[in-house]
Amino acid sequence: MKLRLWPRSLIGQLVFAIAAMLFVAQAVNFVLLSRGQKQQTLAHGGGMAVARVIDAIERDRRGDFRRPRDDHEERERSQKLAISDTPPPIPAGAVRLPDLAAYVSGLLDETNIRAEAIDAWALPPRQRMRRPAFPDRAVIVVAKVDGRYFAVRTRIAASGNRLQGFLVWQTLTLYLLLLIPIMLIAWRAARPLRDLTRAARASPALRDAEPLKEEGPSDVRELIGAFNAYRSRISTMLSDKDRMLGAVGHDLRTPLASLRVRVEQIDDDVLRGKMIASIEEMTAMLTDILALARSGAGTEVQERIPLRELIGELAADYDERGKDVAIAALADANVLARPMLLKRALRNLVDNALAYGVRARLSVVVEGGQARIVVSDDGAGLSDEQIRTLIEPFARGEQSRNRATGGAGLGLSIARDVAEGEGGSLTLGNRNGGGLDAVIALPVRG
Repeated sequence: MKLRLWPRSLIGQLVFAIAAMLFVAQAVNFVLLSRGQKQQTLAHGGGMAVARVIDAIERDRRGDFRRPRDDHEERERSQKLAISDTPPPIPAGAVRLPDLAAYVSGLLDETNIRAEAIDAWALPPRQRMRRPAFPDRAVIVVAKVDGRYFAVRTRIAASGNRLQGFLVWQTLTLYLLLLIPIMLIAWRAARPLRDLTRAARASPALRDAEPLKEEGPSDVRELIGAFNAYRSRISTMLSDKDRMLGAVGHDLRTPLASLRVRVEQIDDDVLRGKMIASIEEMTAMLTDILALARSGAGTEVQERIPLRELIGELAADYDERGKDVAIAALADANVLARPMLLKRALRNLVDNALAYGVRARLSVVVEGGQARIVVSDDGAGLSDEQIRTLIEPFARGEQSRNRATGGAGLGLSIARDVAEGEGGSLTLGNRNGGGLDAVIALPVRG
């Protein structure tokens, strides 16, 4: 499974980018503060050690070290300074500090004191002077100058978790102060965008859709206003088209009916039959064209439809006419759609199955929050090119223009437009073992 770190949503990407930048900035800050703290520690402890070493070297060269007055003064001096011709003993458990030794060596070089060797050790915990308010640790710096060893004791700040704890607390505070307002602002901008996305995915044939409320930042409000105006123009054009088609349909039906009456008076039976068949073909084609143009734009109201009942009624109608339409597995699912339009789309699919696939089987399955109404046939199936083109208007699997062998080629186009007008989709696919499945997928409603 591929791990996706980059979020998909606008809010997620914005918050993730800011959180990542804050983390990088705090990491850089931590590195700089750590280096600064380290340099400050070395400057404090190393400076004191260098001052004591220089003082001891000069006094040793002058020979003005006086003898201690008592044992207490001798112990105190031995704890802070030791001069010998041999390396001084280092307590067990001491930790070498090369950074401090290098720093002391640099300071001694600046004072023109050439040390033959310099070492530094941090004493073990039992040698430390405990001062909880000022955590530090005792160190010993040994410098070999002119063949003599000068060992001085000093103190440096103890490394601990105070800096790390401070930066963690600072980072969390920054996250709270910055990310929460940014999340609120991003949510305020993203919410109307989500509403706009849902509205854009809806069918433009739904004329009763209310304009979206213009809210959010100015750029988003302008976008929503432009979308509302655009959808209004589409709705106006569709309404004009419906009025025009209604007028054309009315004007064509009247002369066709009059022509049918006149044709009935022709004495030649063969000629009369051909003319009546042509008139019926024109009438049926006109009905299909008007149905395609008006799919999804009628006055029918959407209802909650139990698919089990709808499929049962549809199969019963075909059974009464002696058609081979069977029912397979029917999942108990409800959809929100216009019943007459959905029945018309399913009839078109069933008619195609009967015309090209001998028989039809109806089933309903629920997958991924969608109810899939499947119309299956036992035909030879279709090629990929035919599947891509058959849902277009006037496209037919049978290439002749005879309605007796396949109609005007509008059935699948009507079914597709009805499915999309109800918020779903129509897909065609060959079935393993032969046959074709035409599937109308609609969102499930409780």
